[in-house]
Amino acid sequence: MLDVHRRYMGYALQEARRAFEAGEAPVGCVIVQDDRIIGKAHNQRETLQDPTAHAEVLAITQAAAQLGSWRLENTRLYVTLEPCPMCAGAIILARISEVYFGAFDPKAGVCGSLMDLLGDTRFNHNPQVTSGLMAEECGAVLSEFFRAIRNRPPRYRGNAGDEGLN
Repeated sequence: MLDVHRRYMGYALQEARRAFEAGEAPVGCVIVQDDRIIGKAHNQRETLQDPTAHAEVLAITQAAAQLGSWRLENTRLYVTLEPCPMCAGAIILARISEVYFGAFDPKAGVCGSLMDLLGDTRFNHNPQVTSGLMAEECGAVLSEFFRAIRNRPPRYRGNAGDEGLN
């Protein structure tokens, strides 16, 4: 089963690379049901000038449209970076069954780093969470992006990449 999870995280990494190419913080996400991708996205905050345009939120919206329901039960979400509070909330509300993430986010992650929202049993839904899936590969894309941002002259940095890991 690990090969299956690595394959889907590979698709999330492809989305992260698309974000990188667009000048966005390189986070990618795919949502899977019955061995079929029903939602995929990457960060688009800068592109859309929308603070909620995180990969997870966009992929959840896409998956809900694909299923014709906001209830994403029996789905798996793969994301390259540990979800933030907003994305964790969306995961809970969408009732996603399983979450797999790559790199930990010590500044904004809430699936073990700052706290564990998805494991908080006071919520009406708690997905199964697997952390660190392909963490090295996921972290490398983020590190490369933020290194490139830091190496730009200040006037060309813009606001891209003010995710947790900068």
